[in-house]
Amino acid sequence: MANKSIFKTGTGMGVSRNEAGGLAYQLSSEHALAQYVMTGCLNNTFYSDAKTQLETVIHLCSAVSPEFIARCALYSRKKGYMKDMPALLCAILSVRDRSLCAEVFPKVINNGKMLRNFVQIIRSGVVGRRSFGSAIRRLVREWLALRSTEEIFKQSIGGNPSFADIIKMVHPKGEDPERNALYRYLLGKEVNRSDLPPLVQAYEAFKENAVGEAPPVPFQLLTSLPLTREQWGDIARNAGWQMTRMNLNTFGRHGVFEDPELVKLIAHRLRDPKEIRKARVFPYQLLSAFKMAGKTIPYSIEEALEVAMELAVSNVPQIEGRIAILPDVSGSMCSSVTGYRQGATSAVQCIDVAALVTAAFLRMNRDAYVLPFEGKVVPLELDSDESIMSNAMRLAAIGGGSTSCSAPLRYMNEHKMKADLVVFVSDNQSWLDSFDRNGETTRVTTEWRRFKKNNPQAKMVCIDIQPYSTVQALEGSDVLNIGGFSDSVFEVINDFFNDNLLSDRLVSAIKSMPLEGDEASLT
Repeated sequence: MANKSIFKTGTGMGVSRNEAGGLAYQLSSEHALAQYVMTGCLNNTFYSDAKTQLETVIHLCSAVSPEFIARCALYSRKKGYMKDMPALLCAILSVRDRSLCAEVFPKVINNGKMLRNFVQIIRSGVVGRRSFGSAIRRLVREWLALRSTEEIFKQSIGGNPSFADIIKMVHPKGEDPERNALYRYLLGKEVNRSDLPPLVQAYEAFKENAVGEAPPVPFQLLTSLPLTREQWGDIARNAGWQMTRMNLNTFGRHGVFEDPELVKLIAHRLRDPKEIRKARVFPYQLLSAFKMAGKTIPYSIEEALEVAMELAVSNVPQIEGRIAILPDVSGSMCSSVTGYRQGATSAVQCIDVAALVTAAFLRMNRDAYVLPFEGKVVPLELDSDESIMSNAMRLAAIGGGSTSCSAPLRYMNEHKMKADLVVFVSDNQSWLDSFDRNGETTRVTTEWRRFKKNNPQAKMVCIDIQPYSTVQALEGSDVLNIGGFSDSVFEVINDFFNDNLLSDRLVSAIKSMPLEGDEASLT
């Protein structure tokens, strides 16, 4: 859910200070908002807190058009697979432009969790309203009407707000007795069981006498029951891809993997290309599952996670030329990639994401070279024949120290190294050597200009994986600044390298996002 504890930008690329106190370039309002919506999870980060993130996003939205906000919400959800940020943008649109809010609402708020996020944000009052006006009530009622009774039941997990809270606020009217019965059931009111959807009837019967096969409901509804190993097997058999990934250790603890047929089924599910695409999985989520896999996880399932990783990043471009990959392994990169929030902090660190991007590029571009850096370049040999997972874990094992984003470029210049594409993966919080002699250019810019003298056709991509509004290099025909940690960044890099992107690439990609189109389901 959206962070319950909460709810400076310039007009151009001027010289500014980053959150670490170093010299940097300030992004434009549009570009800064794009950066936040692709990386911000409204949690505390190494250099910022959740409240500051929220205030910054709201301020940035006041400086851009409602249409750009709407396209940011769609891009963040469909391309970045984000949750809290697109819900926040929809809430802001409900105040700024109700017609645009209505246009993007069903495409952005496309599952129960997103609906609860949106309602929670509105109720908090952070966007300037607490009440549900007629327009918002209508949007939520339409959201409910478009879904079957079983869909609503399955997506009703969670609280604060619960689906009962939402139903009380919008007063939906069912089109048939079954739907009205479901609404009364979710509100905790007395209802004739025979009027309920068959799945709810089966669930209620199973609660009374937990024997036989468990009904195909979200497993969170079953965990308080005294389930047998066979019933846990039923849960695993009926689980979706994401649920399977997230509960491998749970299945192991309950004996699911003692059944060879279930092991085979789960391994096949995890490595199924169609299921992986449908799940819209973050590559770092696969790394998390792999790292968390305990001794109860069979080798065939660990192997399936490695195969899934290879498939999840299969759109990494093959570059005709030499690639230099520069992952940041400084101290701040050891913070959680989605930020800190009590009870909901991801175990995956920024350095894990940097390691994954690095390993993925190396896998598809075997002659690439890798220069990890903090205050200086950190020597490390990686084998392009190794799996992405293996190389990522080796790289993520190092880390700590200060941050100098110019260090690897300076190293490349001193050793007269060649590259057609230079890829940084960092939180962009360089501070150790930020000052150039004139105090008006970052050292990254200075070293990049030196590098270009010997590599005139080279391009540089700076992938920023944290929600900050400054960069180390000005964007131009040879420099791309992009935020995010989904695999969609690889597509953007490929387009940039092949001259298929305009200036202000991320902003242009967002502006080209159609407001009309399919309302694809996301998890």
